[in-house]
Order: sequence, then structure tokens, then C-alpha cells
Amino acid sequence: MDQATLASIPATVSHALAEDVGSGDLTAALIPAARIARAELITREDAVICGQAWAEEVYRQVDPAVRLEWSCAEGAQLATGATLCRLHGPARALLTGERTAMNFLQTLSGTATSAAQHVEVVAGTGAAILDTRKTLPGLRLAQKYAVRCGGARNHRSGLYDAILIKENHIIAAGSITAAVQAAQALDAGVPIEVEVEDLAGVAEALRVGARALLLDNFTLDMLREAVALRNLEAPDAELEASGGVSLDTLRVIAETGVDYISVGAITKHLQAVDLSMRFAFAEDAD
Repeated sequence: MDQATLASIPATVSHALAEDVGSGDLTAALIPAARIARAELITREDAVICGQAWAEEVYRQVDPAVRLEWSCAEGAQLATGATLCRLHGPARALLTGERTAMNFLQTLSGTATSAAQHVEVVAGTGAAILDTRKTLPGLRLAQKYAVRCGGARNHRSGLYDAILIKENHIIAAGSITAAVQAAQALDAGVPIEVEVEDLAGVAEALRVGARALLLDNFTLDMLREAVALRNLEAPDAELEASGGVSLDTLRVIAETGVDYISVGAITKHLQAVDLSMRFAFAEDAD
């Protein structure tokens, strides 16, 4: 995990707990304060597990007396019914942190699982799966990390670490050439990519020196032609297919010879993994 993601976890968890706990967990207060419990966290479907650091931080903030013992490594593929984690500590704390910890684990495991499914489909083609900026608000770094856990790669993290010249930038600048030249003149030390919508745009972008092109909603034939043009004019340029991508179309897109396929659905249309926490026993502390 990179340092930026690691550093973001305490604040992200604090905000999530504030949403859920507010002024206090009224229902957990029904349980005797001295009661100690054990619980197990299991998955009810096949999944790539992600989010352990967030779950641990939840219980660190709720009550450091809670102990989590993981039965799997982060990024592991688990089968239905497998145990992820065993928890031990004050029953009130286990209950108070349950939903927040589960929300992080279910969401990030869902992201990692989706990423892994997409990566599996393109295996052997040479194409890599990229995420996008279509992430859940406040969970950008967490979901980008989950994408990596699933074996896919990250596109830019935000508007600050790469230049992606899109349709509206091109319209505002006047042309692909003008926009790319302006980006090059910035000399910002970050990658520059330009979105193109047709083969004429591919040719123009390559002529002006663009070495990363996003092929927006190209047909399969257009993708193949774009790859052939790239191979002829600028073999070092990288091509990214985007738009109209699903698990059903992914393989044929990858087989056109593009280098990357960006898939917003990995982080935007995710399905949370079905996890369940069950108490094993509870007893009063000595």
C-alpha cells in the first residue's frame, strides 16, 4: 500500500464512524459493559478480499481492546463460506464497529473482485485493465488500492498527476494539435494523454507527438485500424480503449492490440461482497 493511501485511512474511518455512531450507539448500550465476545467474519460468495487496514482502523478507533485475527492475506481469493477474520473483545465495541468495518470490507472487496474478473478475461492478450476517476466520493484512494489488489492498474489518481486532454478541452483549445502543444509547453513532468474520437484524430495526435491516446467509443474495426496506424507511425505510442466496455466485449477489444482498456464500472458499478459477522460466544470478563 502506498503512503498516501495509508495516511488517508484514519480520517476516512473517522468520518465513516461519525456518520454511523454519532453521539453514541444506543443499541449496544443494552449489552453489559463487561461482556467479552468472540465473532467470526465469513464470506457468503467467492471474492477477492480487500480492506483489512480499514477494518482494523475502525476497531482501533472504537476500542483498541478489540483484536482481529485474519485467516487470509489481503488480496486473497476466498470461496463461499470461508472465514476472513476472527474478532475478540468487548461485545459493545464489536457491535458498534460492525457495520462500518463491514462497509469498508464489502465495498473494497467488491472493487477488488470486479477488477480481478476483468483481468481474468483479458489474460494472455497483452492488454492491461485500468480504472478511472469514477470512484465513490471520499473513497478514491481506497478504491484505487482495491483495484490493485484485484490485479488491475490505476489510471491517474486525479486532475493533478496527469494531463488527459478530453473532447471539451480540445473544443476549448481549438484543435487536438493546439491542446497537445499547450500541454507539452506546460512541461509539468506528468504523463500527457489525448482523447480521440476517430482515425483522423489518431493521425493528428500522433503527428503532434502525443504518445498516449484514449480511443473513445471506437468500433472494433476502428480499434484495429488505430493499432495499425500506431504501429506504422509511432510504435512507442500507447493506445487505451474506452467506452462500450463490458465483460462480454472485453476480450475482443483486448484482441485488437490496444495496450490498455479503461473500465469505469470496476469502481462505479460495483456490487458489494456479501459478508456476514456472527458472534461465537459472549461472557462477562473476570
